[in-house]
Amino acid sequence: MADLNKIVDDLCAEGAALDALIAGLPDDRWARPTPAAGWTVAHQIGHLAWTDRAALMAATDENAFAAQLAEAWKNPFGFVDEGAAVEAQRPPRDLLADWRDTREKLAAVLRDVPGGTKLPWYGPPMSAASMATARLMETWAHGRDVAEALDVATETTARLEHIARLGVRTRDFAYSVNEIAPPADEFRVELAAPDGGIWAWGPADATQRVTGPAEDFCLLVTQRVHRRDTALRAIGIDAERWLGIAQAFAGPPGAGRDSNQTEAAR
Repeated sequence: MADLNKIVDDLCAEGAALDALIAGLPDDRWARPTPAAGWTVAHQIGHLAWTDRAALMAATDENAFAAQLAEAWKNPFGFVDEGAAVEAQRPPRDLLADWRDTREKLAAVLRDVPGGTKLPWYGPPMSAASMATARLMETWAHGRDVAEALDVATETTARLEHIARLGVRTRDFAYSVNEIAPPADEFRVELAAPDGGIWAWGPADATQRVTGPAEDFCLLVTQRVHRRDTALRAIGIDAERWLGIAQAFAGPPGAGRDSNQTEAAR
């Protein structure tokens, strides 16, 4: 079973790492564009604040979340951008203070969710451990966008294991949101961890396999990098196809990122 407290601890650590990047940021730098088209640093933090608030609502007031979910699905391809845009208009100090308060409350609430409870979400309902993992995944992914916008290098940590595991577990979800029948057989995924070890999932004798750096896999399943710009290796047609649609986040299929490679280099 997943260690809920460990995941929440790592979620808090990931939030603190991003917080440290923006805590002393002048207001004008919150307007810097990030790799996500149309999104500034303020949009990125606004999205995290908005989504953490939604997660807190899902864990504490299911009826209120159901009403918000119904409203969101009136504009399934736009509600995320709309929420981020609204939050980005707030004064940076207020937005940062709100995000800090919300993520602290969410961490405390998730630790106390009874075992076996499923929390509603924009995709399939999740356990508290899965919700914490999803929040960690988004915090890391949007944090990477912020770091790139600010030209800051980020540390690669063992916290990536949670994101990699989520990326593996959401394989069939990625197929389904793209209206493709998932393969019947499990894949083998072997990733090089930051400490030099190997993180592995799936049968050792599986014919469909994915190998490569854990960081590249996490960037891919959060759609922060194009498939061509990774060192990931797929063995098998199904495995290769998965890497083209992999998506660890809920909602409709993501647009992904353009490749850094030029046509001549392909």
